[in-house]
Amino acid sequence: MSTSKLQLLTAEVVYTGIGTPLADGAVVIEQDGDRHTVVDVLPAEEGRRIWPEATETAAGFAISPRPVNAHTHLDLTDMPLVNDAYERFIPTVIAFAGAGNRTLAAAERGVEEVLDSGVTMVGDIVTRRDVLRYLLEHEQLTGVAYWEVIGMDPALTARQLAETRELIEEFLPLQRQGGVRLGLSPHTPHTVNDELLTGLVRLAQEFSLPLQIHVEESPLEKPASVHGTGDLADVRRSIDPDWQPPGVPPLLHLERLGVLQARPTLVHMVNVTEEEIRRVQHQGCRVVHCPRSNDQLYCGRFPWELYARHAVDVAIGTDSRGSSPSLAVQEEVAYARQLHGSNSSDLALVRAAVKGGHQALGLRPPYFMRGADARQLHIWDRRRSAV
Repeated sequence: MSTSKLQLLTAEVVYTGIGTPLADGAVVIEQDGDRHTVVDVLPAEEGRRIWPEATETAAGFAISPRPVNAHTHLDLTDMPLVNDAYERFIPTVIAFAGAGNRTLAAAERGVEEVLDSGVTMVGDIVTRRDVLRYLLEHEQLTGVAYWEVIGMDPALTARQLAETRELIEEFLPLQRQGGVRLGLSPHTPHTVNDELLTGLVRLAQEFSLPLQIHVEESPLEKPASVHGTGDLADVRRSIDPDWQPPGVPPLLHLERLGVLQARPTLVHMVNVTEEEIRRVQHQGCRVVHCPRSNDQLYCGRFPWELYARHAVDVAIGTDSRGSSPSLAVQEEVAYARQLHGSNSSDLALVRAAVKGGHQALGLRPPYFMRGADARQLHIWDRRRSAV
């Protein structure tokens, strides 16, 4: 005798991971003992008509495969939240790290917070070897741990490249199927000299490592790159007095160096023109949007509508606890809903957090369909997703 029961789970957005998400959608689930099976995915009104015997439950804001936190700094989890301009935030981070507060214990707390949000896939920027080992060996996490390199002094380039190669050869064997992968992150075009930047890209290509680079986060980046003026240019000259600006915006400089051709994931990308977005699309680069961090650091508004117009794949990230109130990517999406309003849509934001996040980390996006195990579904908590 069958004891199966039918549930009709409704949500403002239902996204299977394939095609266009459904607005006001539903997932019909059959429960038979310990088995929970997806039997239909359809608009909510149609579901009520076709499956009248199913018990209806308003599941949450969205139903989808698990979203991805595509950019964070887990070892900064203990850092107090900063609400100040980017050029003053960076010295605060340096001082915080210099005081010994960028730790493995902080990264562990960050991982706990991410997992508590129901997310298991991250793109983390790593600055410590013990954190790198911890992430590569973590049994619940997937994603990419990007080893960050900063180097403005040309005299140190050869040594930094040699040290990075040694690190790759040491940690690459720790990768395991289905776990966290090793990646590289040349920090930004204004904190990594050209020879080091291109050398890191060559290393990434040699070892088939994913790349992630912070670009056009601050409105000060263009003046520094084009004219050599402003606080960022002054910092660069304090390290390398002979430095001369490339004379072009950061993205064009990266393109001329051959960096964009390596298809790195570009993080922030706030202060960009439509022509620059076209270049990004042409090169096949993915972009990560960190809306709360951009606001906290007065970086400007990410031009979501232009990226959508040019079909650039966008992911969502929280950045660090130093510039974002939490590590829950669902709360980041909720903030983006409010920030972009009619320039975006709930459907596009959920798709970005799921499919865009996987693509940004160079991983195959998941999907579910009829017959799938319903326990793989991610139900977006309304409290985290409230506008």
